[in-house]
Amino acid sequence: MEWRREIEAAASRIAGHVVRTPVIDTDALWSRSIALKLEQMQHTGSFKARGAFNTLSAVEVPEAGVVAASGGNHGAAVAYAAQRLGHAARIFVPEMAGPSKIALIEHTGADLTVVPGEYADALARAQAYGDQTGAMSVHAYDAPLTVAGQGTLMREWEAQGLNADTVLIAVGGGGLIAGAMAWLQGAKRIIAVEPANCNALGAALREGGPTDVPVSGVAANALGARRIGEICYDLAEAQGILTVTVSDEAITEAQTALWRAHRLLVEPAGACALAALRSGAFTPAENERVAVLLCGGNISPDPLG
Repeated sequence: MEWRREIEAAASRIAGHVVRTPVIDTDALWSRSIALKLEQMQHTGSFKARGAFNTLSAVEVPEAGVVAASGGNHGAAVAYAAQRLGHAARIFVPEMAGPSKIALIEHTGADLTVVPGEYADALARAQAYGDQTGAMSVHAYDAPLTVAGQGTLMREWEAQGLNADTVLIAVGGGGLIAGAMAWLQGAKRIIAVEPANCNALGAALREGGPTDVPVSGVAANALGARRIGEICYDLAEAQGILTVTVSDEAITEAQTALWRAHRLLVEPAGACALAALRSGAFTPAENERVAVLLCGGNISPDPLG
């Protein structure tokens, strides 16, 4: 896969459909200055809009429209992209998605089905719907067009002057970090940060391949993939990516710190990467320049809902 070429093509497709999210440097969140990219300011509150617009712009969408399974953020992004591009959308989410993400999807006008259980249960229902109707499936993380779309984020950050040796990125199913790995090709160190109760990538790297893991905790509605994507696993294994885990307490502490220091409101998944730095789960070298990606802002309950 010629990933950088695919990501360049994705950037051209989604131009005009996504936000060029800001970056800041701050010394208020750790013992020295770090760079933050504020991707929670993206359309629908997460990076997922990038992959959704790339997928729907790169292929011919059937008359039956599109179908997606999601813990919330991906579903909202697919629904939003489908609405903007004039396609019907059916979204399946698990109950654990929570009321604010469910309301966000409903606001797009997409048909929504809430499924008992977790993401894997919603995925099974979405696959069955696609088989029955001919609707095009838009996978949340393990599809080349999705990964290439998410890779535009790191391409954009580099163009904004990213000056870091190491980038910390939260991991669920692996689409975001796969896009980062695909673009950087080892040019910068990437640290994969997972909640202790949702560690599909770490488990896969230990076991020698994707394997099912239990999922729970405060970030499970965004990072709760039961199994890491094959694309992410292959890239992480080839690049020797380091994974670390953080507790729910560390995640919520990082959320609070972002609000108090900069009035940045992020969901638990959005604070996960910062939690690794603040909790000591990852300790950089003395002169190592660090950047942290804030990936989502759909906090529940919606503070203004």
